[in-house]
Amino acid sequence: MASSATGKPGAAAQVIPRGVGPKLCRTGDNLVIIDSHTHAWERWPYSPEVPDLEGRGRVEQLLWEMDRFKVDRAVIVCARIEHNPKNNDYVLECVRRYPTRLIQFADVDCSWTETYHTPGAAARLAEAAEKYQLKGFTHYLKSDTEWFETPEAEKFFQVAAEKRLIASLALSPLWMPALRKLARRFPTVPFLCHHMAGVKAAEPDPRPNMEEVLRSSEVPNIHIKMSGFHYVSSQAWEYPYSESAWVVRKLYEYYGPERLCWGSDYPVVRFSMTYQHALEAFRTHCGFIPEHDRTRILGGNLARLLMLPA
Repeated sequence: MASSATGKPGAAAQVIPRGVGPKLCRTGDNLVIIDSHTHAWERWPYSPEVPDLEGRGRVEQLLWEMDRFKVDRAVIVCARIEHNPKNNDYVLECVRRYPTRLIQFADVDCSWTETYHTPGAAARLAEAAEKYQLKGFTHYLKSDTEWFETPEAEKFFQVAAEKRLIASLALSPLWMPALRKLARRFPTVPFLCHHMAGVKAAEPDPRPNMEEVLRSSEVPNIHIKMSGFHYVSSQAWEYPYSESAWVVRKLYEYYGPERLCWGSDYPVVRFSMTYQHALEAFRTHCGFIPEHDRTRILGGNLARLLMLPA
């Protein structure tokens, strides 16, 4: 494992490849917070049905929560799942209405789509990037880890590199060896892994999944979303998720403060906690991370990757 003079594993791999650097990383009352992982839907997609089917997932709910807790911007991770085949178009409308608050990562060939890992993926990504004026896209994966080695994937991620897109990936630790190879072939593409890359706090020793995720810190363009505390923990409702603290510590130790991005998973997170809990699980209850590094993770890092103006 690569080490720097500070003795932090993986630290030698860290780079700041894009954007404005730390200028948006303010402190105190002026702290910039950018939520790296939210959703918005016209109709609630999950079972059991809720009484407010056409209200619970709408973008106004997200903005209300953001305003309450002084979150400046949010990335909406599109998901064309049940009842929402036009989610990319709905989110585009939302971004047009609230251009200073929202950023769209379109659903491109995610695991639930008929086009998942079928020929023509590169053209579909190029089309989506143009239509939605994307800074990034999301791609949810199954278990076909060999796809990253295919010519189709090569062309797909070449488009991502040419258009300077962030690749926001939902994947399990099983994908880590393939992801490392892919990220090395496309060093200018930031790969942003959802929900602490799918690790589990209760994984028994010797924790092979966690070891794979930590090994990926050797590759400087692999980043981790500090979201999904409820997925990492054994009990999804047990705020403040003290069981997950060791996971956060390890990810911080290996990836450093520059390659972690806080996210809420709103509104799905409502199954387990409130928006405020999703924020404070990291901001308040990960106090072992120095404050100046928490400010990076809460917004500065994502601002840099998104190449937002200072």
